[in-house]
Amino acid sequence: QVQLVESGGGVVQVGDSLRLTCAASGGTFSNYIGAWFRQAPGKEREFVATISRSLTDYKESVKGRFTISRDYAKNAVLLEMNSLEPEDTAAYYCAATDQLGDYRSVQAYSAWGRGTQVTVST
Repeated sequence: QVQLVESGGGVVQVGDSLRLTCAASGGTFSNYIGAWFRQAPGKEREFVATISRSLTDYKESVKGRFTISRDYAKNAVLLEMNSLEPEDTAAYYCAATDQLGDYRSVQAYSAWGRGTQVTVST
């Protein structure tokens, strides 16, 4: 089972950018579907973005602002976040799966990181 570790979170101002990194060990990340989810206090964990071998998909509210990509040299999946808004404040979690499923669903993923906090202040 691949192990995932997120990094890159922090406290930023509205309109700023952040890059999150999800580094994998115990397996080659490019052999897995990778995804980012987020969870705000008191809310359920929600889908943000996913990447397969050739396709990406995004939550509607982050389209045009967030970009998910792979860093093959680092065996990682990245999430570039631009034009951050207060509504983007949450703990961000990386996930991976090698199985077919609904890639927007938490249940589709078998491997999870511990999360990294993103706080967007006004």
